[in-house]
Amino acid sequence: MLFNALIQLVFSYLATVSFGLFINVPRKALNAAGISGAMGWMVYWFAVQANLSDIFANFFGGLTVGLIGLVLSQRKRIPSTIFNIPGLVPLVPGASAYQALVMIMSGNVVKANEKIFQVLMIGGAIAMGYVVSQLVSEQYFRYRHNRVLSKNDEENVADDFVKKPH
Repeated sequence: MLFNALIQLVFSYLATVSFGLFINVPRKALNAAGISGAMGWMVYWFAVQANLSDIFANFFGGLTVGLIGLVLSQRKRIPSTIFNIPGLVPLVPGASAYQALVMIMSGNVVKANEKIFQVLMIGGAIAMGYVVSQLVSEQYFRYRHNRVLSKNDEENVADDFVKKPH
């Protein structure tokens, strides 16, 4: 199991970095994008190993990539899409989409429709995970901003009650 996890980690990192090179991710963000993709894939892989459905596993993988991308964007001062686009690539069900096309071409339309539906559900789960990560971060930053504002208001009110010499 440990060897398989290491193989999954290394190849998901390499796949993410390779796609990042392909779409011209800045060099200073390439390693971080690889880490984002590898972590998202590992969450997916461990969820599948725990017998979660592919849809829930992809949701959690997309959520992980989105949250890690937001943290990395804060630390590196780069837009989060630089990390998220290559980071989501390992989760994309490309092989299943290819299999659906092969089934269509071979005339097996019923199984092809099932496979296409599965691909759409997985793609939707990845997108929902990413959207939930954006909503969580938005709520967190709103809470943090309001907390800072309320702290400043308390200090201003306290200053108003202190007698200032004229």
